Amino acid sequence: MTLADIESKAKHYATAREVLSDIVLTMNGEIEDIKRRNMKRLKKAVAEASERHDALKACIEDAPTLFTRPRTVVLHGIKLGYQKGKGKLEIGDNARVCDLIRKHLPDQADTLIATEEKPVKDALNNLSTAELKKIGVHVTDAGDQVVIKPADSAVDKLVEALIKSATEDAEE
Repeated sequence: MTLADIESKAKHYATAREVLSDIVLTMNGEIEDIKRRNMKRLKKAVAEASERHDALKACIEDAPTLFTRPRTVVLHGIKLGYQKGKGKLEIGDNARVCDLIRKHLPDQADTLIATEEKPVKDALNNLSTAELKKIGVHVTDAGDQVVIKPADSAVDKLVEALIKSATEDAEE
């Protein structure tokens, strides 16, 4: 294997990436055209649906007695009526709530308070190999590795993801 052989393969790969890039650019352009052509209709349809939703809601609110038994009905594929709200928990200060749980419900603290203990990888990256070894952390894939990366644009990120996906599928 010579550098000339590798240069030839790199040229073939670059050509294949250009084809993929052109397809992605064409697709993105067509998607933008579709969006532009349909945006007025879409906005109008959203506004119309919103108005009709509000009108239906007002009618239901004006006639709650129609929804005692059953509390909901399905009309034209739309379930409407009344149902018990699920409620929403609002926790102002997480630390304060945890302290109060420990104080008032100590036997349930393990269930009510999430505790997650795990190493911080960003901080571990600052340690030496010897220090990492002492604490049982092994560094893998730190040697020389083949790199084949585009040196260009955002379109290439999508192309690269497609290629990666295809090669992973082929390996499986």
